[in-house]
Amino acid sequence: MQSTRTLKDRLFLILKGLGMGAANKVPGVSGGVVAFVAGFYEEFIYSLQKVNSKAFKLLFNGRFKSFFYYINGRFLGLLFLGMIISYFSISKILDYLITHYQLYVWSVFFGMIIGSIYYISKDFKDWKPTTYLALTIGIAVGLSISFLDPAKENDNLLFVFFCGIISVSGMTLPGFSGSFILILLGNYVLLLVDSVNALYDTFAEVITGDFSFTTNAIRLRMLKVLAVFTLGSVVGLVTFSHVLNYILKHYKSVTIASIIGFIIGSLGVVWPFKETIFKTNNSTFVLDSRGEKIIENYKRYFPDASPETFYAVAFIIIGIAIVLALELYGQKTRQANA
Repeated sequence: MQSTRTLKDRLFLILKGLGMGAANKVPGVSGGVVAFVAGFYEEFIYSLQKVNSKAFKLLFNGRFKSFFYYINGRFLGLLFLGMIISYFSISKILDYLITHYQLYVWSVFFGMIIGSIYYISKDFKDWKPTTYLALTIGIAVGLSISFLDPAKENDNLLFVFFCGIISVSGMTLPGFSGSFILILLGNYVLLLVDSVNALYDTFAEVITGDFSFTTNAIRLRMLKVLAVFTLGSVVGLVTFSHVLNYILKHYKSVTIASIIGFIIGSLGVVWPFKETIFKTNNSTFVLDSRGEKIIENYKRYFPDASPETFYAVAFIIIGIAIVLALELYGQKTRQANA
């Protein structure tokens, strides 16, 4: 599996990781959709579920090469490299674009979700009462989640660990946005903005020889929060992959129907015509009466016939085209490896 990849394939795998990382950070968008549409979802789940007791036995016995090969390490390594790069580069660009061009960014995402629905459902033929029921439940759950009110921020480390387990679900379950779940849990800002920026600032300072962060209690707290969140994410990623692998093996049709439903339901989250992504005063967030950062639900509206609306529709079409292009590349890759 690892030896058949060319240099071009490896570069594209890093780019796919970039896409997954950016998608995972955007509320309403699932990194799992990127994996599903780009044609490496099953390999991703398969590789993650290989992180098991046998893998750890190889690792603890010092058989690092065997461990690396057993877990499909080259694939996971390149993919996660792209995700890490994304969190410190593309995701920052994405934050800027969302703040200043939110309508067009969300229009692209809306188009990508529509394209994803087409891609996943076009070859699915096993429609029957049970799969229709799974589809309906998936849509209902997706819509219900999109209209829930978010909680307040909570930096308790046990809760942060739980947030890590839950948030990573978007990587393994297409259509289920882990970042949006973090909004509902009240910790999106803390875990995907403040703590990540703290790590970025720390790296920047260390490179210049500045180690003053070691006496900065707030910075150290943020780094500890990020470490616990990352640990929770790893635990959740491995756990979900094993569960999902079992479900896909024994209930594949029902699972795919549910995934389609989730993605359809997520359209309510990424509806591009809304006043704000986050309730703001002069930046991305608003302070309550106690000076704490909070996030409020979106205020959606129906567009009029303005030029801005036509531009938004054009970006929706671009989003659909991106998914179709990924589908075409995925088909070529699968045919080349067949």
